Amino acid sequence: MNSPTPRPAVRILTTGGTFDKVHDWRTERLEFAGEGVSEVPVVLAHGRCEWPFIEHVCQLDSLDMTDADRAAIAERCEAAPEDCLVVTHGTSTIAETARFLDARSVPKTIVLTGAMRPHSLYVSDAAFNLGGALVAAQALGRGVWAVMNGRVFAADEVVKNVELGRFDA
Repeated sequence: MNSPTPRPAVRILTTGGTFDKVHDWRTERLEFAGEGVSEVPVVLAHGRCEWPFIEHVCQLDSLDMTDADRAAIAERCEAAPEDCLVVTHGTSTIAETARFLDARSVPKTIVLTGAMRPHSLYVSDAAFNLGGALVAAQALGRGVWAVMNGRVFAADEVVKNVELGRFDA
């Protein structure tokens, strides 16, 4: 019987996005629960997955993300001791950030993922996407990838299909 090959450690970098939004009953809007508050630990606990290190980078709606914010993400990727990284990100500009990181040529495996609906709401894709991203980060080669809707996309191929509410190549 073959024993499983040990998989590398994975660091999750959180940047906000719909993944981390909650419904604010006072304003009737989707908002962040507070600076540094993420749904990622909740998702991991529900999946009985307690081994990834989680690092907060920023908490932004991706429509508000700038190249300076992307540079900060890239710097955190470069500084991380792990070679495998998952970055939670808003879906509106996840493709732009994937291409930005890809252009930096960080010699690591970087997988971006997000959610079309907040994890805090019923019927969210957040947990499915995060689980897929964690597995992909351990299995893919170096480079920048996006994992959404059960699919893996190279950084230069990922496109959000707004009409169908999913990602396509």
